[in-house]
Amino acid sequence: MDQAIVIGSLSVGLLILAVYIKNRGNISQLRIDPQEAKRRLDKEKGIVLLDVRSQEEYIDSHIPKSISIPLSVLRQEASERLPDKQTTIFAYCRSGNRSRAAVKILLKQGYNNVFDLGGIVRWPFRTVSGNK
Repeated sequence: MDQAIVIGSLSVGLLILAVYIKNRGNISQLRIDPQEAKRRLDKEKGIVLLDVRSQEEYIDSHIPKSISIPLSVLRQEASERLPDKQTTIFAYCRSGNRSRAAVKILLKQGYNNVFDLGGIVRWPFRTVSGNK
């Protein structure tokens, strides 16, 4: 019986590790660099530029035409504010940690075209301030 518990525990552990490695790989493949994001934003219509920082950070400085949904409320507000799960979404924050978490949240909610733009600190193009 003790051997069955050990084997079961190892099996569960390996399964958790496999899921972690698979999901970690997917997130890194979903990164988009600022130059590619800017090129696509200039050429393609309908891309959502999602700022997941706090409202205060957004007002201070953000990428033009981005929308603000702070990471703290993204789980609750995504389906209402981003109803089309096929829409291409570029998520960004200040340094890249919150945008990576946002991509994971959105993928779990069934969004298919989500990319991690990383931090606004790497955005070499124009930014604006204010609510819009």
